[in-house]
Amino acid sequence: MRVLLIWLEFAACVAFIWAGGVRLSRYGDVIAEKTGMSRSWIGLILLATVTSLPELVTGVSAATLTQAPDIALGDVLGSCVFNLLILTIADFLYRGESVFSVASQGHILSAGFGIILIGFVGFSVTLNHQGLMPAIGHVGISSLIIVAIYAIAMRTVFRYERKQLAEYREEAVERYPKTSLRQAVTGYSLAALVVVATGTFLPFVGVDLAQVMGWKETFVGTLFIAFATSVPEIVVTIAAVRLDALDMAVGNLFGSNLFDILIVAIDDVVFVPGPILADVSTLHVVSSLSAVMMTGVAVVSLLYRPKTRVLRTVGWGALLLFSFYLLNSYVLFLYGG
Repeated sequence: MRVLLIWLEFAACVAFIWAGGVRLSRYGDVIAEKTGMSRSWIGLILLATVTSLPELVTGVSAATLTQAPDIALGDVLGSCVFNLLILTIADFLYRGESVFSVASQGHILSAGFGIILIGFVGFSVTLNHQGLMPAIGHVGISSLIIVAIYAIAMRTVFRYERKQLAEYREEAVERYPKTSLRQAVTGYSLAALVVVATGTFLPFVGVDLAQVMGWKETFVGTLFIAFATSVPEIVVTIAAVRLDALDMAVGNLFGSNLFDILIVAIDDVVFVPGPILADVSTLHVVSSLSAVMMTGVAVVSLLYRPKTRVLRTVGWGALLLFSFYLLNSYVLFLYGG
């Protein structure tokens, strides 16, 4: 009966997030139209920040209340891997050409910064375990570097998007003539509140379910909790694809990965015993490398622009993303406890 109740709570959370996520995508699209900002920038900043807040709350809780640094880092890196898997889902749902052949190549910029940040986390975990990464008090130097790289990434992407908009102004028919910017901002804020509140509660339901099912801690943190906190990204991406706002969907995923790595620095600040990356399993390097390889696949796909689909379902890039996700999951299932 307890297992059934927890599953029902999980389903209810997903339902609320689904409803909020659909509205987030719609109002985000309206805001992009009314303000003249690109869909890529809306996805990278507005949507990515909101959909990544559950990871932030989960990480801070794991680092402070439960003193479980492996859960905190596992959730972050697992979410990065899962967000890239969502590109496969988007490619499957998008009819016609592959997602990678339609999405703006400007996403390569944020994807590139994602490779730098995710790879640096794996690099830092290795150095911390060798005692080679200095710290200021209980905060590792690596966290300060993460914050600096994130700030540079946001500034660079913003300047790139502004330049693109200045060079190319699309004259399109207004899609939302009956919705004002004020209405869109209000609707977006309410939808964001629903997603954040429900997404914050969802990981705790996930922990209860994992305990009842008897799953291993590292496996739970990197896969199950990561899936739970990534439900907002799934919902927003699917809704954006259905709105034909593909750049907003892709921008949301790459932006979420950038924000997720920033969460590592925040978790380090609130984790008082010492640098958080010095107190976690080296197995997290596997997830870091998996996310780096998967992002590399996305970059190649965005550059190559594949036209063909495997068995008329997904492109080869999406298939590779799915394969790397399965490989990462298999390794963590075998050794993640």
